[in-house]
Amino acid sequence: MNRTQTVALAVTLVNLVLILLFPPFDYLGIPRGSVPTFEGFSFFFSRGPSRLVNTSFLYLEIFVVLTNGTIAWLLGSPTREATRGFDYQRAVLIAVAINLVVIMLFPPFENFDKITKATLPSFDGFYFVFGDNTKRVIVTAILYLEVIFVLVNGAIFWLLLKDRGREQLSANEIRRLSTELKKPK
Repeated sequence: MNRTQTVALAVTLVNLVLILLFPPFDYLGIPRGSVPTFEGFSFFFSRGPSRLVNTSFLYLEIFVVLTNGTIAWLLGSPTREATRGFDYQRAVLIAVAINLVVIMLFPPFENFDKITKATLPSFDGFYFVFGDNTKRVIVTAILYLEVIFVLVNGAIFWLLLKDRGREQLSANEIRRLSTELKKPK
């Protein structure tokens, strides 16, 4: 494990601790028809009787942090060749990490008075997660779909852009191949 991978591991662990200390909370109030609305992030031990931890969003946060930590770990691995040029697989990993962060910063919300018990939820729009969302509910079904699509598309692009370059040959193998190619047939 090199220095970059150690830093990636440390940052991932610090993020996990912060996420678990300050989880997302929902407010369950009678004036809102006992519909849990997104209240924001608070210290875990300061929850009251009408506050619930939004476990769906918390699990997604943990999953995204672990995924981005894995991506940072992969990006921190030593490159195969110094003269390789632009690495498209690394670019895909960076794009996936950025997309996951943006998805978590701007999750889909719906207004609490439009909530139905339908299988497919409605949605009001994408709002900044640290903004005033006291009358909104995070639509976790849509958020899960977003994360899954980003990860699947990233994996497909990563596989499609796999480097199909030459294998590393030793000096003896190169000499043997050159003599074989020079022989008349």
